[in-house]
Amino acid sequence: MPTVDVIGIDGQKVGEVALADEVFAARIHVSAMHQVVVAYLAAQRQGTHSTRTRGEARGGGRKPWRQKHTGRARHGSIRSPIWVGGGVAHGPKPRSYDQKVNKKVRRLAIKSALSLKVKENKLLLVEGIESMSHKTKDMYAFLASADVQKKPLIVIHESMPNLYMASKNIPGTKVLHVDSINVYEILNHEHLILTKDAAQKLEEVYSA
Repeated sequence: MPTVDVIGIDGQKVGEVALADEVFAARIHVSAMHQVVVAYLAAQRQGTHSTRTRGEARGGGRKPWRQKHTGRARHGSIRSPIWVGGGVAHGPKPRSYDQKVNKKVRRLAIKSALSLKVKENKLLLVEGIESMSHKTKDMYAFLASADVQKKPLIVIHESMPNLYMASKNIPGTKVLHVDSINVYEILNHEHLILTKDAAQKLEEVYSA
């Protein structure tokens, strides 16, 4: 079972906790993490892009000139795609970019990402963080003393408005509820800080 340090809000080590092998020492599947991250980023796209076809462009209802005996090429509308100001041929239309990912693959990817952080010694547990004030300087002091200033992700188990307030002005720092944890956020942040209850919930959800 992997053992990780537990730190207090002063950033100092207060103990160690053994985590479940099934979740925090699982085999790391790079392909599963890649598939889930690609699907996550694709789902962030709004898909509201739209261009007008020749039938949607304003004007062009009248044939610009007669078909024969003008010496010019045949045209039926000034809104043809080959005309300046005409419609767009095969242009983008509103669509969904969502990609289907099986539940088993998602679970495998989450466990792989958590195990990767443990393997890289970039996962810590914290206790007493709910008592931190809403001041940014307190969060700065905590991250500095724990030596996790580079893009930390703090995962909490309950609503803690003070933490959101304290971290929102620190570049790269993010506070996330454990129910919203995802592979992209884990991999996109350098350090992962979990409350002890959040780690316990992850074990309960992903050990099965």
